[in-house]
Amino acid sequence: MSYNFSAEQAQFGAGFFVFFLVAALLYILVGWKIFSKAGKPGWAVIVPIYNIVVYLRIIGRPVWWIILFFIPFVNFVVMIIMAVDLAKSFGKGTGFAIGLILLPIIFYPVLAFGGARYAGPAGS
Repeated sequence: MSYNFSAEQAQFGAGFFVFFLVAALLYILVGWKIFSKAGKPGWAVIVPIYNIVVYLRIIGRPVWWIILFFIPFVNFVVMIIMAVDLAKSFGKGTGFAIGLILLPIIFYPVLAFGGARYAGPAGS
């Protein structure tokens, strides 16, 4: 079986790859800065599973919450709670937390590169 790809398909694939690469680099850069602001090692953002453990420590939630990420639908609720706790940990309010949830491409870089200071874990 042979596959014949058109130039358009190749361009689409290359464009998708570039978009994915830029998104991944932005995620790493923003996460690194947020972790560093919180006094945690920035490199932790690139280590799977460990990055969630560090995130949970930053917001003050127990590490066993990582199990909740593997439960369908519960994981969405947990991510919302974590976004609210992250906003509070950096001295931001509920409005900013809603921004983190609905427009993360804007609000996470604002948190990372803006004037927000880490105030300590907000989780109970």
